[in-house]
Amino acid sequence: MAQKREFLSGNEAVAFGVKLCRPHVIAAYPITPQTIVVERLSEMVENGALKCEYMHVESEYSALSALMGASAVGARTFTATSSQGLLYMAECLHYASGGRFPIVMMNANRSLALPWNIYGDQRDSLSLLDCGWIQAYAEDAQESLDLVIQAFKIAEDKRVSTPFMINLDGFVLTHTYESVLIPTQEDVDAFLPAFYTTNKMDLNNPVNMGFSSTPNDNMEFKYIQHKTMIDAKNIIKEVGNEFKKAFGRGYGALCDKYKTDDADAILVTIGSITSTARIVVDELRAAGKNVGLCKIRYMRPFPHEEISSLDAEVIGVLEKDISFGYEGTVFTNVNSAFARVRKNPKTVNFIAGLGGRSITKKDLHDMFNTLKHAKDGEKTEHVQFVNLRVPI
Repeated sequence: MAQKREFLSGNEAVAFGVKLCRPHVIAAYPITPQTIVVERLSEMVENGALKCEYMHVESEYSALSALMGASAVGARTFTATSSQGLLYMAECLHYASGGRFPIVMMNANRSLALPWNIYGDQRDSLSLLDCGWIQAYAEDAQESLDLVIQAFKIAEDKRVSTPFMINLDGFVLTHTYESVLIPTQEDVDAFLPAFYTTNKMDLNNPVNMGFSSTPNDNMEFKYIQHKTMIDAKNIIKEVGNEFKKAFGRGYGALCDKYKTDDADAILVTIGSITSTARIVVDELRAAGKNVGLCKIRYMRPFPHEEISSLDAEVIGVLEKDISFGYEGTVFTNVNSAFARVRKNPKTVNFIAGLGGRSITKKDLHDMFNTLKHAKDGEKTEHVQFVNLRVPI
């Protein structure tokens, strides 16, 4: 298969992926560190490389509102946002998922105010897990581009009809340049069919859209939405396997396991930190320590079957998030997966990288060392803030 190699940032990889999917409408409001995505797309529209209606709207709320309108008449749509912008969209996120509009959106993960901070953690998207959107987390620029192409096919599948949010770690991934393979337009056209939906306004076949409901039927609508999200797991796997056949890169699983078969300690990660964690696993393996890694690619639908199958005495969960007053949201989900099968490994929650603080190889080595102590029966704090300075 012919693929062109380019040196791209994560943001640019997303833009190239969107271009290949031939969206009909893009609505954009720039916000750091997402801005490069919509800048590149605007350049593509301006120079004629992408035939698309490009709407520079006055806010993130307007961006998603405009795309719901476009999707409601049968258009393929895309937008991008970050942090406070994602929260500003929050009302529309529920409208889009409840209306079953298969909008694809990139979110550049960034910390939330206050204190005001433009750097990356994952509190923005993880705070919105319940909004009814599929949520995927990219590890690198190549996966970012590839997830875009898969996202349109998954979201637009008539068995899914659910909006899709692709998350990239702010600056660490959005602004870091890497070698990326770009498929040809012809190959993407063969993989991704033209968008067709019956969930649209049609004068020849009128339907009721955006309606109200009563206690007599609202719960049934929500149940169908929930069931569809669960069933989407199979479609995600199908599309991932089809993508591998078409382009040679495999994404058929909702999470990736690395050297977990004989591991007695496993670290669970999401996003770009996975690459560094994988190197640390290799270093520890070379030193004779049986450790492994599990990368969660999709937080919704959540891969509870894959997580609960992890067979280690102690599991660590590393996340750039905290649900104030309890623990990290990823940690809660992981523990819930084990509870479903009445499995009770020792678990430790590592909170790191808030507000863009670096997570180093030393930090990761220290985490695995903590897991070893927990395995040996030493008392271990349930939730640990990594590399935390002494309070002033």
